[in-house]
Amino acid sequence: MTVQPVSTSKVQSAIALASSRTGVDFDYLLGQAKLESGLNASARAGTSSATGLYQFLEQSWLAVVKKHGSEHGLGWAADAIGQSGGRFTVAPGARQAILNLRTDPTASSLMAAEFASDNKDALEASLNRPANSTDLYMAHFLGLGGATKFLKTMATSPQASGAALFPAAARANRGIFYASNGQPRTVAQIYDRFADKLAAAGADTQATRAANLQFAAQALSMGDATVVTGNNESATDAMNWANQAMTKLGAGKTAGDSVLRPSPDHARLAYMMLARMGG
Repeated sequence: MTVQPVSTSKVQSAIALASSRTGVDFDYLLGQAKLESGLNASARAGTSSATGLYQFLEQSWLAVVKKHGSEHGLGWAADAIGQSGGRFTVAPGARQAILNLRTDPTASSLMAAEFASDNKDALEASLNRPANSTDLYMAHFLGLGGATKFLKTMATSPQASGAALFPAAARANRGIFYASNGQPRTVAQIYDRFADKLAAAGADTQATRAANLQFAAQALSMGDATVVTGNNESATDAMNWANQAMTKLGAGKTAGDSVLRPSPDHARLAYMMLARMGG
């Protein structure tokens, strides 16, 4: 059976839904998905078990579904996952169905958001400093334990070889751990490359943001404004508010915005965008 690709608008709608439910910033989740899979919900890695929008490895996926699945209507999956000897296991009859959820954009986005939130808390406790977007991406890429090891090594020995620290990851991701001439990259170089990629994805996301905010401004024209107009607010007033918010937010993040704490205006516009997309 041929699997039809999921449209970009449906992927963005799923990410917006995950953002509104978890409080994790839409732009961060969108940028991460662009880097991981190019917004291809069915993407599969050729060198590992990584699959879906956020390229979850099997064990990472089972762990986050076990912890957060019940919060998002996946209780059947969470209940089917057990843990033995440090590894997560699933009965054969349910295993493939749970792993296939990685290609569902809504499930994948929700679990990526929860994973980012958990990693932020754990990294900040371990590193005794705020975790930034690149730190969170490292936790997604290497797992929490691997990211903690990587970031602590970078703080004390930035010229250490990343491949020597993570030989298995280096074998599966040679282009990240080695330069084109075969020279191993240092942990500082690897980190900087991820930071640059995230920055580039963020810049590209500004165009997407503008389009999404335009969708938001048009949401009320669909005739069902119950969710987005607010108490005693007319559709006209809500439309005026949306246009003002677009002017304020469309150029980028406002001061004080956090990767995991988007402003109320962002959250409301996300709801309006979902209404426009039929989410």
